[in-house]
Amino acid sequence: MTTVVPEKINGLSFVASGEPIDHENVLPVTEVNANYAAIMPFGFIRNLDHPEINYNWERQWFGETLRGVEQYISELRKANIKIMLKPQIWVSHGEYTGSIEMDSEENWELLENSYRNFIIDYAKLADNLKVEMLCIGTELDRFVQRRPEFWSTLIKEIKSVYNGRLTYAANWDEFKRVPFWNELDLIGVDAYFPLSESKTPTVEDCREGWQNHKSTIVEISRKHRKPVLFTEFGYRSVDYTAKEPWNSDRRMNIVNLTAQSNAMTALFEEFWDEPWFAGGFVWKWFHNEEWIKADENSLFTPQNKPVEQVIKLNYSKFKK
Repeated sequence: MTTVVPEKINGLSFVASGEPIDHENVLPVTEVNANYAAIMPFGFIRNLDHPEINYNWERQWFGETLRGVEQYISELRKANIKIMLKPQIWVSHGEYTGSIEMDSEENWELLENSYRNFIIDYAKLADNLKVEMLCIGTELDRFVQRRPEFWSTLIKEIKSVYNGRLTYAANWDEFKRVPFWNELDLIGVDAYFPLSESKTPTVEDCREGWQNHKSTIVEISRKHRKPVLFTEFGYRSVDYTAKEPWNSDRRMNIVNLTAQSNAMTALFEEFWDEPWFAGGFVWKWFHNEEWIKADENSLFTPQNKPVEQVIKLNYSKFKK
């Protein structure tokens, strides 16, 4: 069995913005008892078979750039918040990154070189800033499956410039087949597992829905002797939130705060006490919460919603 995890990662996925952050933006992070924040700079791809990643350019939001990442980390560190740096790819029109796939060997090699530059630049920054954890990729299923040799080589290169812990954020239906878990420190899962088809699932509905998924997660943890980290987890405040938790379709807009709270409570009850479970990062947290009105917002953020108190309570149980 895996080594017992002594302290849980009580994390928030801290969304980049177009401006620097300050103490007032960080205070709510500490008030919810978080001890980690995921900082997420973005690289952009034109379409699913385009090999060039554009990043750290003048048209990006400040928080998505190398300079912005450094400023965000500096401000969060003042409040003793630890960091997972999680560079991510955005495909135009929001297409799923797991479907990125090149149509020729030449383009695969171009993509690999572009991705290497993207990740190594942030790995070097992470090492310079002594960032506690680096996520080497997020939901890149076909890229990982088609080019496993590249990923093994890339991990070695990352380790040559960065000395912290490494993970990869596999989608919930991808993590079982990732070939390089033994080369990383934590098994990362974006935990949008389907749990219940109820309009307003109860805590018990969701806990029951976790059972088959949880047994598979435990099996993978045991196989690789690595702790599991939910690199993303969360639920929208919407009807049927636990049916397809990954679904971000804005046409689903009937607000259901109870469903969100119940699903989140079930996740905490199923996982946070487990010795092989490292913790996770709530999806997602904005630097300015004033615009979020609970009775109108059907999206993932827990801010200003009843589920925020669920997170605060459960994070308090594992706060040193």
